[in-house]
Formats: sequence, structure tokens, C-alpha cells
Amino acid sequence: MPRVSAISPNKVCRHFGDCGGCSLQDLPPADYRAGKRAMVQAALMKAGVSAEVLDVVSVPPHSRRRAVLEISCGEIGFHAVKSHEIVDMRECLVLTRGLFALVQQLRSRFGFLKAPADFHVTETLTGFDLGIRSPQKLNPQISADLAGAVAGLGIVRVTFNNALVMESAAPQVEEGGVRVHLPPYAFLQSTVEGEAALQERVLKIVGKAKLVADLFSGVGTFALPLAAKAKVHAVEQDTPALAALSEAAKSPGLKPITTERRDLFKLPLTPAELKDYDAVVLDPPRAGAEAQARQLAKSRVPAIAYVSCDAPSFARDASILVQGGYRLQPVTPIDQFLWSSHIELVAAFVRGKG
Repeated sequence: MPRVSAISPNKVCRHFGDCGGCSLQDLPPADYRAGKRAMVQAALMKAGVSAEVLDVVSVPPHSRRRAVLEISCGEIGFHAVKSHEIVDMRECLVLTRGLFALVQQLRSRFGFLKAPADFHVTETLTGFDLGIRSPQKLNPQISADLAGAVAGLGIVRVTFNNALVMESAAPQVEEGGVRVHLPPYAFLQSTVEGEAALQERVLKIVGKAKLVADLFSGVGTFALPLAAKAKVHAVEQDTPALAALSEAAKSPGLKPITTERRDLFKLPLTPAELKDYDAVVLDPPRAGAEAQARQLAKSRVPAIAYVSCDAPSFARDASILVQGGYRLQPVTPIDQFLWSSHIELVAAFVRGKG
């Protein structure tokens, strides 16, 4: 189980108050966790949904393995509060120590970029992955400069906009004990500890289900752990993510995982398509899964594990499911974005008596 972090009110980053990455770092630990829990409670109350909200599960400091930073004129970091100005990162209590050390090396190596760029940096099991979003167009000179800039930093792949510049090894993460080759810019839970907390709770909700639909599956954050005991149908719109999952699904010891590319916002699974599933996992983006929730509300799926990164959209969808006859079980907030106003959560919706 991920431990609850010992967040000290006396340990404040030197950039606190300027950097937009953390806004709640000065709160005492008890007040901070109570405030995060209250965010979920308030969203549910506003939507007219009654549910118990459990204590917040927080990740430890120095655990965030991915970030999007801006680099310009020898400065790199998050944006300032309510500004597009860069706060040059000289300290960070959120990023992993390895990722922070990398950022310090990146600062002085990209003077050849003539416009501000977004750096998508991820720490993986095989090395760092760097994806660059820039208004500049890639050319042979920039490619050569990039290769030189990242030499010796432990960066195994560089992508410039959508073009692969170099790859010395495939960036890999592990989901349910299975290695996954991470596509460029792919969605990934921000911390290993937070991801483990979500996976543990989703597996418990799904229980002994033999056939599970994993909707908004990504690269298999839940599909791969689930496939240890259940057949899984994974649905996702992003083609590279599905391809990575399909390849990982070939690993020995897994039950079959089928995949389907589908826009669940425009074409949600219908009750007829859902009728054979013992459980459904929902892990939508911030906008939630309103269209899919409306179809699930008409279905007879026994259990739904809903993972959310936005309490208001979750509350809206929860209202739809409850009106459709589901019972919302206690909600667990997961604090993966320490000292920010963001909160994730996981909860079960069940049909039947009890």
C-alpha cells in the first residue's frame, strides 16, 4: 500500500508563491488533507449525490515521474501562478529526484531552440523519455543539435513534435508485472505509488469477474493487471496506446485481452454491447464519461469501477448512474498531485441488494 506522506508545513519550496505547480504547500498536513477530501464532498453535494468520502491517500514527496515543463532563454520550469512566465526550477519537492536532476541538466543545453518549447519528460524503467512540442520545424541541423544536447543524460528517446529523433532503447513502464513500451506523449499515471493505489482498489471492485470491459484503457494501466484473472476487452481512441497494449498483452500468463479503437464520447458502448460483462472499468479524461454513463445506467452490468481525475465530472456521472439504479460505494480520494488543487479518486458502483 502506498504510504500517506508526511507533509511538513515547515518545508516549503523556495518557489512557493511564484510557481503555479504548488498552491497549497503552506497548509498544515491535517488541514491540507481535509481540504482535498472536502473538494470531493463538495462536488458530490452539488450534484445531489450522497456518498461517504474516505480519508485521502497521498503519495510521498519526490514521486512524480512525469511533467510538462517549458524551456526558453536558458530557463526551464512550470509556469508562474496565473501567468505564462517560466519559474526557473531550482528546487522541486514534487518531481522524483532523478527527474529533477535531469531538469537541471536540460537548462543549458538547448540554446539552439529559437522559440519557447514544451518538454514532456517522463522517468521510465529504461531511462528518460523526452517529447518536445515546438513551433519550429524539425530539420537536419536541429536533429543533430538534439542528439548532442541529450548525450550522456540517460535519455533513451527524443521526439520532436511527432517525429522520432533518436531512440537508444524503448521507454518502458510496468503494469501488473507486465512491461509496456510507452508511446511518445502517452498518458501515464503521474506516480508509481498513486497508480498502485488505484490498481489495488480497481482490482478489489472487479473481484472475481470473468469478463471485464476496460473503457478509456490507455496503455493498459488496469487491463494488464486485470488480465491476470479475467478476460478483458480494452477500448481506447488513441491508436499508439492501443498498439502498445496489444503488444504487451502477448506476455505469458495473461488471460486474453482484446482491443477496440473507439471514441467513447461519440460512440459509447450500448446496453446490448455491455450485457455479457461482469464488470466495467471507467478511467476517462478530465471531461468525464457522460455519454458512457448514460448507457451504463441503462445496462445490467453488476459492478463499475470508476477512476476519475476531476471531482465535478465524476459527480455528474455518478448522479446519472445512481438515477439508473446503481449504488455508489465509499469514494477514495487519491492525491497524486501534491500541494495542487487537483484530486483523483476511485469508487465502485454496484447493482443488486446490499
